[in-house]
Amino acid sequence: MTEDRIAAPVRPLRPQVRTGPRPADALPLAGGWAWFRRVDLLRRGAAPETLSPDSLSPAERDALCRPRAPLPGLPGDRPALMGIVNVTPDSFSDGGQFFDPATACAHARALHLAGADILDIGGESTRPGSDAVPAAEEINRTVPVIAALHAAGIGPVSIDTRKADVAQAALAAGAAMVNDVAALGYDPQLALLVAASGAPVCLMHAQGDPKTMQDAPRYDDVTLDVFDWLSGRVAAAEAQGIARDRIVLDPGIGFGKTVGHNLQLLRDIAVFHALGCQILLGVSRKRFIGVIGGGETPPERMPGSIAVGLHAVAQGVQVLRVHDVAETRQALGLQMALAAPGAAP
Repeated sequence: MTEDRIAAPVRPLRPQVRTGPRPADALPLAGGWAWFRRVDLLRRGAAPETLSPDSLSPAERDALCRPRAPLPGLPGDRPALMGIVNVTPDSFSDGGQFFDPATACAHARALHLAGADILDIGGESTRPGSDAVPAAEEINRTVPVIAALHAAGIGPVSIDTRKADVAQAALAAGAAMVNDVAALGYDPQLALLVAASGAPVCLMHAQGDPKTMQDAPRYDDVTLDVFDWLSGRVAAAEAQGIARDRIVLDPGIGFGKTVGHNLQLLRDIAVFHALGCQILLGVSRKRFIGVIGGGETPPERMPGSIAVGLHAVAQGVQVLRVHDVAETRQALGLQMALAAPGAAP
């Protein structure tokens, strides 16, 4: 593993998640549509230990069961969709398609009408091998789009950036949330800005910089390494004055991970509920989906993206970051109607 491990402030407890009508003796998961009766304590170098809820501390039960605080566009009690709007010439899936501000606004409006709960506007590609974009250029790409959407009452909007200057300009233009693929570790001023603004923030795990992150990524135990790292980033954010109920967590599928790493994180994704935050998953059209299920071009990976998203929602994941909003919304509507009668969006 190439990063220093940060000791987890909470135990890595993976609830054995179920959906459907909740039995009287089951506990609600994050106040949402899923529930559990047992939890698995994940351990390095050993099989998980299955525990009953009675063996959990009050803080651990609270982290797993407490309804998540409402955030802009992220209701917490039903799955939310974050629509992707890349105002870039080089994003892996749709680079250049929405680089023109008017085209980007039209696309954002279409995603909103298709059922996106929040729109994520990004001006810097973080695909493997990408180069950093100067903050001024990122601002020029994103702020006119955010301002136009805000003026038209379309949103809420999240700004996808690692940089404080970009986030500040975006928030001033009407953005309601910051989505940072570096988990406040790239620009030390960004944590201070988020704390002062009161905006929620998504902290994502990545091993290495986008330029080199896919150069032979290694972990001792990918699930526990990512869990420990995100635990440390949550603690660091709280130390800067950002309340835990304003934090969303993303395990960073594809960011410094092999296909095997991605699959293991998806199998174990329920463990991140133990950190007491909403969980966001971004798998839409990513390369590993094509490697496993076929799909040479990113748009051809849409069915596999939906399949992985439905798996995540069945594990209680609250937010899916997607390109294909209408198709994912339809699939979610059916899944929720089948799993929890009366809860379909």
